[in-house]
Amino acid sequence: MTSPQIQPYGTPDTPLLAVRGEAELETDPDLARIGITVTARGKDRRTTLDDLTRRNATVVELVKSYGDAVEDLSTGVLSITPELGQHGRGERVRAYQGSVHLTAELTDFTALGELTTRLADLDLTRVDGPWWALRTESPVYRQARQRAVRDAVQRAKEYAEALGTTVAALTELADTGTGSAAGQPRRGFGRRMRRMSAAAEEIESAPEPLDLEPQRMRVQAEVRAQFTMVPPAL
Repeated sequence: MTSPQIQPYGTPDTPLLAVRGEAELETDPDLARIGITVTARGKDRRTTLDDLTRRNATVVELVKSYGDAVEDLSTGVLSITPELGQHGRGERVRAYQGSVHLTAELTDFTALGELTTRLADLDLTRVDGPWWALRTESPVYRQARQRAVRDAVQRAKEYAEALGTTVAALTELADTGTGSAAGQPRRGFGRRMRRMSAAAEEIESAPEPLDLEPQRMRVQAEVRAQFTMVPPAL
């Protein structure tokens, strides 16, 4: 004997109960991302490009010197833009502005503060971030989803109990969203240009590393579940 087919809508014989299950967990981040912008400016295109190449190489070498603490380093947009100035009836290029954007991902947050400080101390270098993140395969996402399902089941049982009956069967379970969030990153910072004598540069002490405290991540999950109930005696 086959079991009766469950309709997609409730009937007096098979009333439906739809609930939402939610969960929110807090955890430490896995990764910290920083954005690095290196710039150069000069009256000659080739000189500007050479300066930009040299500064970019300095940044890349510095980041890579942190070894396993850096999980990824990638280069984004490179641009060389002429700046036009009015001269009589025509236009003339008065300077060239160059920039290159890089992104670094770190797993060692102690090294993060030191690296960020050293990068910000370089000429014409801007640092943005950090952005805190979890890896896609973080087990915290699974834990949040499982808790959301258990929450939905518990809610369904409580509603059924309020009607003096019990849950009979699950007819639908839908994942309506899982995600993580952290606070806003700090604004860009850095040194536009150091103007000092060579002797002053030699005696200048290294900057103190920034104390960058990782922000706790909030992982949220939500499901929608539908159950049938044993017909209550109302």
